[in-house]
Amino acid sequence: MRFLHTSDWHLGRSFHRVNLLSAQREFIDHLVATVRERQVDAVLVAGDVYDRAVPPLAAVELFDDALHRLAGLGVPTVMISGNHDSARRLGVGAGLIERAGIHLRTDPAACGTPVVLADDHGDIALYGLPYLEPALVREALGADGAGHPAVLRAAMDRVRADLATRAPGTRSVVLAHAFVTGGAPSDSERDITVGGVDSVPAEIFDGVDYAALGHLHGSQAITERIRYSGSPLAYSFSEARHRKSMWLVDLGPGGALSAERVDCPVPRPLARIRGRIDELLSDPDLDRYEDAWVEATLTDPARPHEPMPRLARRFPHLLSLVFDPERGPEDPLASYAQRLRGRTDRQIAEDFVAHVRGGRGPDEAERAVLGAALDAVRVSASEPAGTAGEPAQTAGEARG
Repeated sequence: MRFLHTSDWHLGRSFHRVNLLSAQREFIDHLVATVRERQVDAVLVAGDVYDRAVPPLAAVELFDDALHRLAGLGVPTVMISGNHDSARRLGVGAGLIERAGIHLRTDPAACGTPVVLADDHGDIALYGLPYLEPALVREALGADGAGHPAVLRAAMDRVRADLATRAPGTRSVVLAHAFVTGGAPSDSERDITVGGVDSVPAEIFDGVDYAALGHLHGSQAITERIRYSGSPLAYSFSEARHRKSMWLVDLGPGGALSAERVDCPVPRPLARIRGRIDELLSDPDLDRYEDAWVEATLTDPARPHEPMPRLARRFPHLLSLVFDPERGPEDPLASYAQRLRGRTDRQIAEDFVAHVRGGRGPDEAERAVLGAALDAVRVSASEPAGTAGEPAQTAGEARG
């Protein structure tokens, strides 16, 4: 059976205030054409269909169009909610939509109930694991811990328990939205850290033939059988070197597997340039970026006069201007930025406690209080404005 694995559409998202709806529509056209031309048997969408819990109308209309076109091809689609989606909103009408071959999996309690497809070699069970916010699903799944590894392990236990009841030789596919250890992140993914633990080991997916992952925006293979498709479009300049693609996966008898990358359309290339403003305005090597979306980082010791309009005359698609003045190692601002770089919210909070107490960091009980406070904020943020009491399994607007 041939699957097309994609994820992280983020319909409704812009890129530094540039509306990406036309580029997202072009991707949907490309997706439908690939399904038709490459004789795809099923489409897998591993979460973050929308960019936020309450998407704009134009994004909802594009999603509706995509579902109608896929259903019109008669190709089953299995789709899960991600941490940007409102699981309840995305899942509205799931039972009715399923009659058209569109299988929306947004309820964590149903993660052990697969969509079963068949080919000449027997059945294939496809399990959809929506994004699992530990504070919201731990009790329902009977997880033995508070972090992502615990809740995802509990969900996979349900998958393996169901798979054990099926006929020998039944192949299996899992869709999940998580940060798996070894994956390479980018700046445009929303942090899913809870209790200081944001990644899960790849071994959690042991026992299935293929894990179709979403959340990380770079296409990558954790192992031969555990892969991220990545986002179809770049949503931050940290993705300038990404090759945006989908995975075309063939799952044969006995779990034999092969995968091929299918490139996605690129609306405009990205470029990150760095240096003093006079260098950026005169360097002939930068000519190749004049038609790209550009992020310019200025290293001048003092802020130049009117840098944005000056640079925009050479780079008309300049979208982002960053100031990173050249500083000596003794500069306190430079050392502060270095201390913060790459640290989680929890680590920063613990560092602050140590700072105000003369170097004595929090003990285990205090660390537990800090973790609980951060988790409470995340749960509160998972309820979009105007929907109090309706947990949507998202965490507010994306960083960056």
